[in-house]
Amino acid sequence: MPMTISNDEILETIRMVQMENLDIRTITMGISLRDCSRTDTESTARAIYDKITKKAENLVKAGEQIEREFGIPIINKRISVTPIALVAESSSDQNYPVIAKALDRAAIEVGVNFIGGYSALVHKGKTKGDSALIESLPEALSTTERVCASVNVATTKAGINMDAVAQMGRIIKATAEATAHQGGLGCAKLVVFCNVPEDNPFMAGAFHGVGEPESVINVGVSGPGVVLNAVRKNPEADFGALASTIKHTAFKITRMGELVGRAASAKLGVPFGIVDLSLAPTPAIGDSVADILEAMGLERCGTHGTTAALALLNDAVKKGGAMASSYVGGLSGAFIPVSEDAGMIAAVEVGALTIDKLEAMTCVCSVGLDMIAVPGDTSAETISAIIADESAIGMINRKTTAVRIIPVPGKKVGDHVEFGGLLGHAPVMQVHPFSAQTFINRGGRIPAPLQALNN
Repeated sequence: MPMTISNDEILETIRMVQMENLDIRTITMGISLRDCSRTDTESTARAIYDKITKKAENLVKAGEQIEREFGIPIINKRISVTPIALVAESSSDQNYPVIAKALDRAAIEVGVNFIGGYSALVHKGKTKGDSALIESLPEALSTTERVCASVNVATTKAGINMDAVAQMGRIIKATAEATAHQGGLGCAKLVVFCNVPEDNPFMAGAFHGVGEPESVINVGVSGPGVVLNAVRKNPEADFGALASTIKHTAFKITRMGELVGRAASAKLGVPFGIVDLSLAPTPAIGDSVADILEAMGLERCGTHGTTAALALLNDAVKKGGAMASSYVGGLSGAFIPVSEDAGMIAAVEVGALTIDKLEAMTCVCSVGLDMIAVPGDTSAETISAIIADESAIGMINRKTTAVRIIPVPGKKVGDHVEFGGLLGHAPVMQVHPFSAQTFINRGGRIPAPLQALNN
């Protein structure tokens, strides 16, 4: 049944777009590459390039048409593909960087800003293909412009693959060094997950899950500025009333995402997948999740009470979104990427927000430690230990958690690094000086928790 939108809703949406930074953060076309496997990587790469450029040739054009028709900005048009470790497993030479470059060329050809799915799922163990892809990450991310990568190292059902966690610490360090001239930018395109979702439209963690159709359109909506304005208009509301206000606001934002997703689906002849209502901040003033938390009454994001405020926000956003669409998915909640949120950057700079507090906040937000810059001399084992901690939170709480961390070559605590665009800039944060090397070197797998046995 077609959606009906009232005149009042249209006018309110126009106001939110013009005054409160409301936008469609991304329309992401998922494309299955399971029929692209060949006996060598050169042939596989050609098949991948051909399929992507054919399937997505009109994606950007359709997005621009929708922008004009509805007056709603669509910031990014993106592609996600089947995890490449699965697609190229049968290639005899497993020269994965060749495939990364084919993905990059395809993204440039069709005009999308990022392509995700240079990925491996290793939460219970690794195949030779998985290991080859992971080892190729520093080269792949330093020789491409638009390729994004992810590795899932843990699930509630399987536990934590600590061998993969240890390997990812080394890989992140190597990727930072390979992109040192860009401040370690390659690491901003690499996410390590626990309980990764298969329909996430947001980068850098998007990939096209094995249970997904041949192709699909997923929409990522973001409106921190809209929610901030709603909270500021209710300075004396109690928490029940405040949660209700946020739910109503999230409902309106999600309806807009549903409208755009269905329009894109119709134009492209591709099934509509999900709306991901994630409050994804940008460096722009007024587009900050930290500002929302402070508008609830906190002097600074990171002070005592921040985790409770974020829990309320995340829960209300999910409830409001679920009422607005039958197909809410992905991550849906609140993101807390430090470099992409002006309020979070300010909180770090005054000492209110630390990595420890961010870790506590990830227990109740959508993802995890996101866009964290740390000193360039941070050891691989320390990075692995941070990944292990975050994976444990996701595993025990049956939620998605992730780490996107950048050990910035040549930088120390208090320095800044500039990434540009939506990635923003980040203050370099302090990590604990005490070693976790012996712990990480144990290897093996941390067993799944008891709740893994629940049906």
